[in-house]
Amino acid sequence: MKRKTIKMTKNVKLILITNIILLTVFLNDVVLGQSNKEIDYSEKYKNVKFIPDVVYGKGGDKDLKLDLFLPENSKRSHIGIIFIHGGGWSNLSKEYLKEWGYYFANRGYVSVSIDYRLSDEAKFPAAIEDCKCAVRWMRASAPKYGIDPDKIAVFGESAGGHLTALLGTSGGIKELEGNGGHSSYSSKPNLVFPVYGVFDLVGRVTKTPSRGSSLYEFIGCSYNECPEKYLKASPITYIDKSDPPFLLFHSTGDSVVSFQQSVKFEKLLKKAGVPVEFSKTFGSKHGYVLWEPHFEPTCEQMEYFIDKYFK
Repeated sequence: MKRKTIKMTKNVKLILITNIILLTVFLNDVVLGQSNKEIDYSEKYKNVKFIPDVVYGKGGDKDLKLDLFLPENSKRSHIGIIFIHGGGWSNLSKEYLKEWGYYFANRGYVSVSIDYRLSDEAKFPAAIEDCKCAVRWMRASAPKYGIDPDKIAVFGESAGGHLTALLGTSGGIKELEGNGGHSSYSSKPNLVFPVYGVFDLVGRVTKTPSRGSSLYEFIGCSYNECPEKYLKASPITYIDKSDPPFLLFHSTGDSVVSFQQSVKFEKLLKKAGVPVEFSKTFGSKHGYVLWEPHFEPTCEQMEYFIDKYFK
């Protein structure tokens, strides 16, 4: 039996092509509209008081700002959590981790999501100076917001994961403190959640082009030009047994930051006697904790770790 062949006329082809173009434009408008529309998390997390753009210090001549998330109708002493966004040290802002602030405030924590100076504004150590200032601000503000100053956790993903880890290991390193404010308070966190961060910058630079890369822009020079800066910016440089407990997150499917960065970091923390746990995910891409099905389980693992050391 011979198959019939349907020949398409020019008019039919033109109609099909036109419909495909219109459908593509429509879908793009939907996606762009959703991504550009700011989500109102107050509908989802109703027991939270949101205070945007609180100044927490100075980065050079710039006011450093954070978004503050407070649990409603609670007078007890709260655990504090600082959220540090990623973006290759060069982009994004405190709004990127807004839902994390809402989620944990809704659960009874005082949460903040911070801005810090990006690489086009200032080079290393500017970003870590700002993050340390945020920890000091939280301790200085503890009486005002009902925070326990001995129960402060920090969370960061990607570039924020690097900064979070550096906060955890570099306590007491004066050259990273900066002059942002609240100098009489400690910048050392009590619990650390680094998520798929770069912890060995020297190891990273051997696999990443120097000039023009996000790492080059963050440091301000190539490894050959300033190897000492890459060492100073590496969380593994400062590891010792006095470091706070760490809970690491990373996936084997991460093509942006090697899974081995976290494997090596865990090994060095254990060797130094630092309490550490490692939540491994298999096959997921970089950024996986930001979305379901990983967002809520990640938050639950964080709460388990908080309860283990703070309660």
